[in-house]
Amino acid sequence: MKQFKLIFILLFSVSILISCSSDSSDTNETEVLNPLEAYEALNISYGDDSDQVFDLYLPANRTTATKTIILIHGGGWTSGDKTDMNPYKTFLKDQMPSYAVVNINYRLADENNQAYPMQINDITSVVNFLKDNKINYTISDDIGFVGVSAGAHLSLLWSYAFDTDNQTKMVCSVVGPTNFTDPAYLDNLNNVFFQEIINTFGINPTTNYLEEVSPYHNVTAEAPPTILFYGAIDPLIPTTQGTAMRDRLEELNVIHEFTLYPLEGHGWSGLNLLDTTIKLQLFIETHL
Repeated sequence: MKQFKLIFILLFSVSILISCSSDSSDTNETEVLNPLEAYEALNISYGDDSDQVFDLYLPANRTTATKTIILIHGGGWTSGDKTDMNPYKTFLKDQMPSYAVVNINYRLADENNQAYPMQINDITSVVNFLKDNKINYTISDDIGFVGVSAGAHLSLLWSYAFDTDNQTKMVCSVVGPTNFTDPAYLDNLNNVFFQEIINTFGINPTTNYLEEVSPYHNVTAEAPPTILFYGAIDPLIPTTQGTAMRDRLEELNVIHEFTLYPLEGHGWSGLNLLDTTIKLQLFIETHL
């Protein structure tokens, strides 16, 4: 087992969903960048709201063929922060240094602001911002997504239903909900997480709107390669959220990989985390 993988386990958060890192002050992106030099900037604004910011990490010696990996944090659509994804950012920068990395915040849902389509619109704004600045950043239009929990749901939904220019070359879901019409939810309306979904999206669980916001119901044969990771004893995400998505991708002949960890819940560490990072790195390098 390669030494850097073992070192990474020590550096990575105990949970794949938690990070203790923090951002610096706001950054305005105006300078002309030298593609021979690495570049980092925190809290680049892509909208008027204070949550509409992202962190940018550009590699040295990048070219117009350099691909970008976009990280999307979880938090039940109502909480969370891009710092939660810093372990992924660190791993990608250290072990996949030829890729650009963008770690985003998005507007959080509350009683006055529903998650959908607000958060999907924020992802679109980030992608458009990168496209508008690709000459200065010296990057290509090709992107990939790595999302965790609610961020995984948003990554899948945007890639399957809202990527009108087919820029997404791969997408990763780590414990992401995929199908809000799953009987595991609908037949168990006392499920606290499902009630939170209903409240967050402001929807009636019997309407077709559940399908509109479900990656499972939006995926097509043209979907990008997809890699899925789930825990079999996850108290929030039923196993069927992963297995049904896997089966649908299989039916459509979409390139995909699926890993279910039998003894893991909504996040994991140790050897299973090592397994996740190894598989994710190979998948990104193969498809992005």
